[in-house]
Amino acid sequence: MSAKPMNTSRRAQAGKAVDLPALYKSMLLIRRTEERLATLFADGEVPGFIHLSIGQEAVSAGVMSNLTKADTIASTHRGHGHALAKGLSLEGFFSELLARREGLCQGRGGSMHVADMSVGMLGANGIVGAGLSIALGSALAHKRLRPGTIAVAFFGDGALAEGLLHETLNMAALWKLPLLFVCENNGWSEFLPSEKQIAFTLERLSAAYAIPYERVDGNDAEAVALRSREIIEAVRRSGPAVLECATVRVRGHFEGDAQKYRDRADLEDVAKVDPIMRCEAVLKKTRMSDEALQALDADVRSAIENAISVARAGQDPDFERAREDVYTPQGFASP
Repeated sequence: MSAKPMNTSRRAQAGKAVDLPALYKSMLLIRRTEERLATLFADGEVPGFIHLSIGQEAVSAGVMSNLTKADTIASTHRGHGHALAKGLSLEGFFSELLARREGLCQGRGGSMHVADMSVGMLGANGIVGAGLSIALGSALAHKRLRPGTIAVAFFGDGALAEGLLHETLNMAALWKLPLLFVCENNGWSEFLPSEKQIAFTLERLSAAYAIPYERVDGNDAEAVALRSREIIEAVRRSGPAVLECATVRVRGHFEGDAQKYRDRADLEDVAKVDPIMRCEAVLKKTRMSDEALQALDADVRSAIENAISVARAGQDPDFERAREDVYTPQGFASP
């Protein structure tokens, strides 16, 4: 049985304009935030590891442009872009990554576990593919309690080797859950090309479960926004779908990874498909002057620096409260 194609023809998309300046601003916020995180991490201000999504901003901005606050997402260890595009507070985000009590998770989650239920961000996740089952549960809740809303599971091509993906696809298909699977295929599974680890394609895997599948240029923000809009509308009506976004990983698997295993020519070519540069080129031709683009960049940088200042002025987490929110106190006596 093969997967049915989505109704996402160019004609269907042509009459629906995309807010390209908004997409550009969202991508710019993600890029400038991660550039600052790289320096903060190098300076020892960010504890733990961080995994940057530089070069993949179009996926976050494009998909999230079609979601509502009531829709939920489950992210990955490379989830800063998803979090910011979903609407997390910049101050709360930086406070969390700098391990401050004022952070969105009170400084307990950090980069790989940042979450904010108020905007539908169920959390990043340090375990490869683990967000899939979280999104599945959320999709079931959407279907039963809030028809018309959906869950989105982001995962990388490295997660294709996880059995949990197969289980989640199967259950989503059986129960016709409003779940969108978004694969950010950047071609790398940690330190090896994905093609050396995966013996099948996501398209064929989706077909095995009769789940509609689409592939899009994940470095073209407008294309991602248009394609995901149609798919999300279909998921709201009919059930699960898979969207594979072909993109590029610019930085290493983690910040500090020298990528000695990678061909230098490959790294030099990434600028040719940079989603922000591509979007900026279109805006310059049609809608925005160099001065307007520079002013927008300055505004984004200023907002980031203000958020960092707020985070730096915050309090360290209270160790005595570390056990809170771990166990349900109901029916248990305090130690």
